[in-house]
Amino acid sequence: MAHVKNHDYHILNPSLWPFIGSVAAFVMLFGAVLFFHGNGPWLLLIGFVGVLYVMFGWWADTVTENKEGDHTPVVLIGLRYGFILFIMSEVMFFAAWFWSFFKHAMYPMSDQSPIVDGVWPPVGIETFDPWHLPLINTLILLCSGAAATWAHHALVHENNRKDIKNGLILAILLGGIFTVFQAYEYSHAAFGFSGNIYGANFFMATGFHGFHVIVGTIFLFICLMRTLRGHFSPESHLGFEAAAWYWHFVDVVWLFLFAAVYVWGG
Repeated sequence: MAHVKNHDYHILNPSLWPFIGSVAAFVMLFGAVLFFHGNGPWLLLIGFVGVLYVMFGWWADTVTENKEGDHTPVVLIGLRYGFILFIMSEVMFFAAWFWSFFKHAMYPMSDQSPIVDGVWPPVGIETFDPWHLPLINTLILLCSGAAATWAHHALVHENNRKDIKNGLILAILLGGIFTVFQAYEYSHAAFGFSGNIYGANFFMATGFHGFHVIVGTIFLFICLMRTLRGHFSPESHLGFEAAAWYWHFVDVVWLFLFAAVYVWGG
């Protein structure tokens, strides 16, 4: 009787995943530094594979915990609060890049003399036309968010497995198209990352957003795989809900990027 649980909290078993994940992340980032200095990408790739392995194993354990009934209503509240705090930290992360962009746009400095006001965008920078490919990408991402909402509604209100699957497939395909178009835009940029503050801010802000799109697309793909295996129900779908929250966060950030960086900043 001493081992009978008489509370709603989930006491985690000892796990090596945090340690293995830390080692894999260190190897990946150290490999990235070496790769940026002209060395081969192998250490970077080894660390990246290690991170993917930890993600798969750790999240698989979390799914198993849910199936075994460990995710009680009290635990679900904690998981939701944790993911909300994660989203808030992401908001502050992007706020830093917006702050940098707005600061340099409103108070530009000349490269020749920092005390003399310059112009924005800097001289020689040919910005993108926001009403061509950036607008198309905006519509694509918004449609992807609508497809994810369709799938979420089909799950929560109808438990329509067919619509859940179709909505997720559409959201994933549109997310992939967005990434392809973003890469195409980068390949045709008339400015580089280094040498000017506009390029540095542009590629850091939109590049990190592109990375989040890739992560969100993988997130939705995992939800699709779980849906095909019969996971999720109207009463138990926190993983799906978190993916939808994350995807809508990516949508909102892009709307601010489109309005601030492409339209106003250009």
